[in-house]
Amino acid sequence: MQTLLNLLAGVSLLVWGTHIVRTGILRLYGSDLRRILRRSVSRNRLAAFAAGVGVTGLIQSSTATALIVAAFAGQGLVTTASALAVMLGADVGTSIVTVVLSFDLSWIAPLLIFTGVVMFLSRQSTPVGRFGRILIGLGLIIFALQWIRGAARPIVDAAGVKVLFASLTGDVLLDVLVAALVTILCYSSLAVVLLVAALAQLGVISPPVALGLVLGANLGSGMLGMLSTLRSPPEARRVTLGNFLFKLIGCVIAIPLVDPLLGLVASMALDAGHEVVAFHLLFNLGIALLFLFWTERIARVAERLLPTQAIADDPAKPRHLDPSALDTPPLAISNAAREAIRIGDTVEQMLTGMLTVLKSNDRALARKLRDMDDTVDSLYTAVKLYLTQISREALEEREGRRWADIVSFTINLEQVGDIIERILSDIEDKKIDKGRNFSDAGMAEICDLHARLVANLRLGMGVFLHGDLKSAQELLAQKVLFRDLERAYADSHLGRLAGNTVESIETSSLHLDLISDMKRINSHVCSIAYPILEQAGVLAHTRLRPVEPAPEADADRKGERGRRWPKGKPRPA
Repeated sequence: MQTLLNLLAGVSLLVWGTHIVRTGILRLYGSDLRRILRRSVSRNRLAAFAAGVGVTGLIQSSTATALIVAAFAGQGLVTTASALAVMLGADVGTSIVTVVLSFDLSWIAPLLIFTGVVMFLSRQSTPVGRFGRILIGLGLIIFALQWIRGAARPIVDAAGVKVLFASLTGDVLLDVLVAALVTILCYSSLAVVLLVAALAQLGVISPPVALGLVLGANLGSGMLGMLSTLRSPPEARRVTLGNFLFKLIGCVIAIPLVDPLLGLVASMALDAGHEVVAFHLLFNLGIALLFLFWTERIARVAERLLPTQAIADDPAKPRHLDPSALDTPPLAISNAAREAIRIGDTVEQMLTGMLTVLKSNDRALARKLRDMDDTVDSLYTAVKLYLTQISREALEEREGRRWADIVSFTINLEQVGDIIERILSDIEDKKIDKGRNFSDAGMAEICDLHARLVANLRLGMGVFLHGDLKSAQELLAQKVLFRDLERAYADSHLGRLAGNTVESIETSSLHLDLISDMKRINSHVCSIAYPILEQAGVLAHTRLRPVEPAPEADADRKGERGRRWPKGKPRPA
C-alpha cells in the first residue's frame, strides 16, 4: 500500500510541477508571449509555427497555448488557419520539452529547488520571486521523475501489476483510450508522456503499449483543448477542434503502422524511456509536416462543423466574458475590460436619451431607458462574478491594479445607471404627469450641464481604456468646473424664483434635484481618474487648507507665557 501511495504521490508531484511552471511563466511573461503570438500569426504560416514551438517550449503546455490562440480567434484577431499553424508548432514545442526532461537531470533538481525557494521567499512580489517559483516547478518535475522511478521499482515484479499492464498489451485502441482519459484527468500530456517513459524504462510496460499510450496522450491533449473551450464562441472552438482533427488523423494513420514505427524507433539504439519520447517527438513532427500547408482545408472543415452564430439580441447577455480565458488571467482581464466598456456604452445611451425625454415628454422612451438600467445591472453582475473567478495570485502588480480599476469603473457605472433611472421617474411624476415645463433659461442651463456630462463620460471611458495621465487630469479639472456651474445655476434658479417666474416656481423641486443628480453622476464619472492620478503621485491627500492661528489669538498665547504667577499665591488645581 505504501509503495502505491508513493507512486501516486510522484505522479501528483509531476502534474503539480508542470502546473507551477506553466502558471509562473504566464504570470511573468504572459503579456510578452501573447504579443509574440499575435505578431507572428499576422506574418506567415512558418512564423506562426515557430512562435507556437517557442511559446509552448516555455510554458510547457500546448493546452495553455491553445486557449490563448483560441481567445485571439474568438475576438477576430487571427484567422482559424493561422491559429492552427500555431497549434502545430505548440505540439512540437511540448514534445521538445519532453525530450529535454527525459534526460537524467537529477543533479540539478536540488539546485533548482533551493535557488527557487530562496528567490521566492526573499522577493515574492517581484519578478525575481516569480522566476524563483518557475525554478521550483522545474526542480519538482525532475524530482518527481526520480520519485516515480524509485517508487515503481518495488512493484515491477509484483504479480498483480504484471497482470494489470498485461491487459493493455496487444490492444492499441485500448491503450490509446486509457492514455487519453488519464491525460484529461491530469490536465497535462507532458506529465503523462514522461510517466509512460519512466514506466517503459523500468520495464513495467512493453514498447507496443508505450507507443499506444503516447498516441493516446496526444489524442487526450486535443480532447482537453476542446473541453476547455466548450463555452467559448464558435470562432474560438474551431481552433481546438482543428487541433483535435490533426491528432485524430495522425492516430488513425499511426495505429496500423505501430510495428514499422517500433522498428524505426528501435533502430535509434536508445533505451526504452528515450524511445518513448523520441516517438512522441517524431509523431508531432510528422503531423506538422503533413498538415502545415493544409491548415486552410482543416480550417474550412472546422468552420462547417462550427458555423458562426448570430449575436444574441439580448443586450443583457455578456459577449466578451470567455470562460476558457480564466486559465490565462491577463487575457481574462482584457475580456472584462471590453465588457466594462459595453456597460459604459449602455449608460451613455441612457444619459443621452434622458435629455430627449426631458424635452419631448416621451413616456415610451422613458420606459425603454429605465429598462436599460436592468441591462446595466446584469452586465455589472456578470463582470463582477467573472473577475472573482480570476486568481489574484496569478496577476502581476500592473494587472492587479487593472483588476481593481475594472471593479471600480463598473461600480461607478452601475450607480450612474441607478441615478438616471430615478431621474427618469421624477421627470414622469413631476413634469410629464403634471404638464409642466421649464423656463427657457432653466432649460438652457440643464442642457449645458447635460452636454458637459456626456462629454465627461466619454472622456472618462477614454481614461479607463488608455490610462492617459493628461486626460485624467483634464477629467478631474472638469469635476471642479462642473461643481462651480452647479452652484451658479442653482443660484440663478433661486433668482428666478425671487422674480416670480411661473415656470421656475412650478418646476423648482425637479430643477434643483436634476442639477444635483447630474453633479452626482459627474462625480462618479470623474472618480475614474483617481487611480491613475494616485499612481502618478499627483493627487493631493485632502482639499482642506492648513488653518493658521489668528494674529490676536497668537498674541494672547504669547502674553500668557510671558506673565508669571505671583509668589506665595497657590495655583489652581
